[in-house]
Amino acid sequence: MIIPTEPIGSIPRPLRLIELVRSTNSIDPKLDPVYDDAVRDTIERFEATGSPVVTDGEQRKYHNFWTYSVEGLPHISPDGVKIPFAAGHVRRMPRLTAGPFHYKLYADRFLEIAQRYAHVPVKQAVISPSALSLMYPEQEIPGYPREQFIDDLLREHETEVRNCLQKGAHKVQVDFTEGRLAIKLDPSGNLLSTFIHLNNLALSRFSPEERKRIGVHTCPGGDCDSTHSADVDYAELLPSLFELRAENFYIAFSTEKTRPAS
Repeated sequence: MIIPTEPIGSIPRPLRLIELVRSTNSIDPKLDPVYDDAVRDTIERFEATGSPVVTDGEQRKYHNFWTYSVEGLPHISPDGVKIPFAAGHVRRMPRLTAGPFHYKLYADRFLEIAQRYAHVPVKQAVISPSALSLMYPEQEIPGYPREQFIDDLLREHETEVRNCLQKGAHKVQVDFTEGRLAIKLDPSGNLLSTFIHLNNLALSRFSPEERKRIGVHTCPGGDCDSTHSADVDYAELLPSLFELRAENFYIAFSTEKTRPAS
């Protein structure tokens, strides 16, 4: 049996870029040439392997793949949901403090930059609606109910994916890392079911033909130079994962080493 494969996305950043991001505002325009160099280098290395599809390595996603679309927004606080890991570190989501919710940055901007350097089709990764749904606090935001937030979130996700498709993305990869994390946060599986339902609502906004160019990615993740592979067994995720109405699945079984999460 032949199993089609594609590169997933995250590639370790060059040391120079890591050091500049740590010592400078990560969205400072002065860093643009350094980000561009990292994207160009990543794509050149991908193409040198003979890969028929490449990604930008998520080099421009500032602090991490999870919150790139909302970094710098007003009405958010850093004290959101905590996700602890066996390695001892904690991933923390920003908390929404007021509505309406919207993205500050869409991933098609990253796609456009990658396409400048690529000579083969480019795949673009975007964050899932279920990941960003964790931004809404347990206690309802006055004047902005959760139902309205979900509507706004789905609209923004649809806009981002459509932008990428319209600009020629080979595939749009929806990052669903939090699928495994949902089992960690709620072993009953209720949170995972909520995530699956929300992501299916998002996928239902696209035609069957459009969904052929949309895939869902899940992986262990690897913040702070540690892996999360042992935290939750894939066997606890896979039955629910395949309830997603996606045409493509990208499952990373190997250890990944990615940038630190903020």
